[in-house]
Amino acid sequence: MRNTEENRWDRLLRIRTTGRDDSRADQYRYPYEPTPYSVLERLAGAGYIRKGNTLLDYGCGKGRVDFFLAGQTRCRAIGVEYDARIYEKASENQKTAVSAGRTVFMRMAAEDYPVPGEVDRIYFFNPFSLEILRKVMGRILESYYETQREILLFFYYPSDEYLSLLMTEPMLQFQDEIDCQDLFDGGDPRERILIFELVHYGPDGGVTG
Repeated sequence: MRNTEENRWDRLLRIRTTGRDDSRADQYRYPYEPTPYSVLERLAGAGYIRKGNTLLDYGCGKGRVDFFLAGQTRCRAIGVEYDARIYEKASENQKTAVSAGRTVFMRMAAEDYPVPGEVDRIYFFNPFSLEILRKVMGRILESYYETQREILLFFYYPSDEYLSLLMTEPMLQFQDEIDCQDLFDGGDPRERILIFELVHYGPDGGVTG
């Protein structure tokens, strides 16, 4: 049933994103595995991503998150992917995708990518190690200080390692949780999207951004 739904959405979006790919995975960068469409439907329906937003998708793979959310919410989406072969798949998909005009893909290591000032929504599905996540967070903070704005970060299926970092990062404030356990069998507590907002504390300890 799930495979049928995955293929149906791929056909509707005119892309090919199904299947897992472990071929280039290592201790720092994790396998390609697309976010299930049922999870993306729930995220799109939550109202956190809208037409005026620009989404940055780290470890975008073949571009599913970008094409789907750009199509459903009318946001703009930037996908960053370090693996040349998988990046080419995203580029191929862009030639046929319904929402191609609202998406762009960058072949670059996530920790080297300078976050554009218009980015205000950021998506992660465990794309890389904690070491790289720390560097990526540094990049996000640099961008925030250059252009202070509301930035929401979405973490789907967060690992315990990620959670430990997120809950102790002083500039991240927990905002909400989108429960996705009911979408799958097994009652896996990791089936959720955690939403954090980047905040800045002023000299008096109050939130200023």
